[in-house]
Amino acid sequence: MLRRGAGGRRRAAPLVDLVPAALFAVLAGCAAPAPDVGDVGAGLPGAAPGLAPADLAFLDTLQERTFRWFVAYTNPENGLTRDRAPRPSFASVAAVGFALTAWPIGVERGWMSREEARDRVLSTLRFFWTAPQGPAPAGMTGHRGFFYHFLDMETGHRFERVELSTIDSALLLAGMLVCHEYFDGSDAGEAEIRALADSIYRRVDWSWARPRAPLVAMGWTPEEGFHGWDWRGYNEAMLLYVLALGSPTHPVEPAAWEAWTETYRWGTFHGEPHLGFGPLFGHQYSHVWIDFRGIRDAYMRGRGIDYFENSRRALRSQRAYAIANPGGWRGYGAELWGLTASDGPLDTVMVVDGVERRFHTYWARGASFTGLTDDGTLVPTALGGSIPFDPAITVPSLRAMRERFGAHLWGEYGFLDAFNPTLREPVRTQHGHVVPGVGWFDGDYLGIDQGPIVAMIENHRTGLVWRLLRGSPYIVEGLRRAGFTGGWLPPAGGD
Repeated sequence: MLRRGAGGRRRAAPLVDLVPAALFAVLAGCAAPAPDVGDVGAGLPGAAPGLAPADLAFLDTLQERTFRWFVAYTNPENGLTRDRAPRPSFASVAAVGFALTAWPIGVERGWMSREEARDRVLSTLRFFWTAPQGPAPAGMTGHRGFFYHFLDMETGHRFERVELSTIDSALLLAGMLVCHEYFDGSDAGEAEIRALADSIYRRVDWSWARPRAPLVAMGWTPEEGFHGWDWRGYNEAMLLYVLALGSPTHPVEPAAWEAWTETYRWGTFHGEPHLGFGPLFGHQYSHVWIDFRGIRDAYMRGRGIDYFENSRRALRSQRAYAIANPGGWRGYGAELWGLTASDGPLDTVMVVDGVERRFHTYWARGASFTGLTDDGTLVPTALGGSIPFDPAITVPSLRAMRERFGAHLWGEYGFLDAFNPTLREPVRTQHGHVVPGVGWFDGDYLGIDQGPIVAMIENHRTGLVWRLLRGSPYIVEGLRRAGFTGGWLPPAGGD
């Protein structure tokens, strides 16, 4: 994933005109209040267990500042969120999914009224429901219910020649389903949210996106058709397969999950046995929306842990790697660590302290037994999006980043995307800038960084997003069809 505007308002037709008559009867039932999944928002401001008052105060500040980025860079007229800012950019459908997830959090935290959040969600859902879909290479927002990775902020149409992205569509849909469960009121606006979110999800043709069934392809373009790569485990696509399995209209078969797990790689990295995937976003994104604590599929039943524990182990192994610091990168240790996809300073080879170093721009940075992609660039969202897995090691490290680097890394909207303490010598970079003697610092915030920070702080403190989607029949059905049992998941036929 890589890279403003004030688009014209799209005037929505009455709901009965938006939804086919045969489907509207079904959606009417979906407009009922969501099943009780616990006292959503109970305990706010939310005392997270095991954290000192100073840590909680820091989380308050970090979460609110990060949330404000979505307010500033989401177009209220069409709901499109910029991929990055302050540098001008196109919209990212994944960032829109994170924005939709953030709005209920903002309401519960008192940063936004329920009415403002409702209106923002309605603008977004009306846009995506009425936006043009089709196989033409230009003038379209999506095809077969999926959406292009990046969209023009003004028109909402495909940006240049980017791909129809199955995973970014999944992240968008997950945010829509959060709003479907949260906005359970009886007024017309909240009922419309539920009907539109339901319609958009049901429209997605997961069965089409399997040119090499049963696995789902990563992407498609009008010019070249499907990409030659499918989603194989283990990575962020757990969420995608759960959504595809749970579809009541165009599902994939349970064999897709079996094929997905057959490609898993289990190993040990710095003393932590777990499913390997180097960048931490692969261990975070599905967990933003699905509560994997205590539920297991056949693979994890065989390993004796759940996916939440797997992410905890991957996180701890990265910290152990930074402490060991086999690459000799400046600053690495118990306080400064965390690798995931991010910007970087430049694509070049330089000699630093007598050692030849290769630096990169945007790169899927990570450390695992599956591979090492490290150029000394650290990424705050690697830790901020992992807080629930182990707050005792993530929160103090985030505080240390802020205290050590101050305004170079920390600003109006929380943490900038990335920094590199090794690159301290003055050099012209492709992103950000070098502070001589201190390090390189990015100049942008990225939507796919900001979203996990906002949501995972809330999941750690109140479980809001997790509890909402425990009430989604689509998530429940998808997990069941994938073979998950135990924990909070009701047995088949038991709800």
